[in-house]
Amino acid sequence: MQVVRSGVLDRARGGGRMKGMRIGEVTRRLGISADTLRYYERLGLLPGVPRTAGGARLYREQDLSRLGFIQRAKAMNFSLEEIAQLLEMRDDPQHARDEVRRLTRDKLASVEAQLERLDLLRRELTLLLNLCCQSEAGCPILEGIDDHDPDAPER
Repeated sequence: MQVVRSGVLDRARGGGRMKGMRIGEVTRRLGISADTLRYYERLGLLPGVPRTAGGARLYREQDLSRLGFIQRAKAMNFSLEEIAQLLEMRDDPQHARDEVRRLTRDKLASVEAQLERLDLLRRELTLLLNLCCQSEAGCPILEGIDDHDPDAPER
């Protein structure tokens, strides 16, 4: 017998009850697509999602917690590969502290370098806009973009 209430499925099975949320409820609660959920499962970021006899996924609270962790890590600009590492470390945090610190320190360095590149870009665009406002002939913005030196170090 199956009973569905507000996206949550309870099913009696061999004397026990299987509880979980169907994929539609999870997507609404977390704001991620069903394709993303399936992709995370294929990658192993979300292992062992139980299924009904009909094959529907049943997401448990620990799955939602893991998905929340993935979302927060993505917001911190960690790649899916890095998130997989973090998830492994999450299971044994005391023994993973040094590795988590290293990974986070590397991510911070990457973000700081990106901020420097963005600051340089902001200043360059501001200069081009100012030059454009003062120019009577030509287009300093197009000329500035066209004048990029391919041998110059990447910004």
